[in-house]
Amino acid sequence: MAKKRVKPLGGRVITLEYNSKLLKGNPLGDPYVRQLDIWLPPGYDEGKSKGLGKRYPVLFDLVGYTGSGKSHTNWRNFDENVPERAARLVHEKKMGECIIVFPDCFTALGGNQYINSSALGPYAHYLTKELVPFVDKELRTLATRDHRGCFGKSSGGYGAMLHGMKYSKYWGAIANHSGDAYFDFIYRCDWPSVLDCLSSHRRRKRKSGVIEVSREERNCAIGFDDGRVSRFLRYVWSTNKLTNSEILSLMMVAMAASYDPDPKAPNGFRLPFNLETGEIIAERWQEWLKSDPINLVSRYKKNLNSLNGIFIDCGWHDQYRIHYGTRILSKRLVKAGIRHRYEEFPDTHSGIDYRMDRSLPFLYQSVK
Repeated sequence: MAKKRVKPLGGRVITLEYNSKLLKGNPLGDPYVRQLDIWLPPGYDEGKSKGLGKRYPVLFDLVGYTGSGKSHTNWRNFDENVPERAARLVHEKKMGECIIVFPDCFTALGGNQYINSSALGPYAHYLTKELVPFVDKELRTLATRDHRGCFGKSSGGYGAMLHGMKYSKYWGAIANHSGDAYFDFIYRCDWPSVLDCLSSHRRRKRKSGVIEVSREERNCAIGFDDGRVSRFLRYVWSTNKLTNSEILSLMMVAMAASYDPDPKAPNGFRLPFNLETGEIIAERWQEWLKSDPINLVSRYKKNLNSLNGIFIDCGWHDQYRIHYGTRILSKRLVKAGIRHRYEEFPDTHSGIDYRMDRSLPFLYQSVK
């Protein structure tokens, strides 16, 4: 049933423009001048008009793959966008007032994992070394890491988790909704379908009869593209509509660019499977596993323990089976003695923004 439209509960979204030195000259030619939506709570303008100059904690919203900051501030049918949700939670006294930042980290490969990659760009440093100080300079923030958090879902949840691990000097708390974890489960099973999709962009059409496999695979055995990935990307950038299979394939290409960049390889990254035979390339897959959160808990135990709050959740009907990865992640956090809250709920990976009703108050209490 459609929800009734309600009177706005206060606060406003402003848009700032940021000229990034770090993203300038990025390998994909993506824009380095980007718009940054920011939600200011109701009290922000009231305090300014009264000359109070109150400062606020800050939360950064890292959106999932194929999304960008404005996808969370745009009007939504039958639902709340994130600023409306935050305004309601403040109005209901479930959380206090804070500033929420909506970065644009979209790329020509459909997004990134909020980490640095020579094949995509230094998006971790873009967030921490550029946007964080920019926001602190432009707005009345509580400009310390203890009053700053980040949250996200899916790739955004992964980004929040990785930032809590690797960049804890910038973040006081994180919330990870259904973030990528346990790569052996969630990514590996999709590669046969991806290989079939990429095969349609093979240089030579297949012919029946005797073939010499070693000749056909060329440099695929070391994770190099034989041309089909680059042709697939040119197709993606020229078409007006992608199938679900093509979106999945683009996502895996983006993951390869994130987890195994190599400036000497075609397209600037290596692939974890032989494009021609489907054989897993152990050395390349190991590079992916180095970025899997379940394998990083022990290494970043000190950083994780320094956080004021860690929130993780996942639906137990997640169609990508991420709940298995978040369970392992929680298990390893417990083993390492790292305080966190882990929750599950009866839903899938899709349409779960309502879970922010749990995470946003948690984050606010952790960074207020």
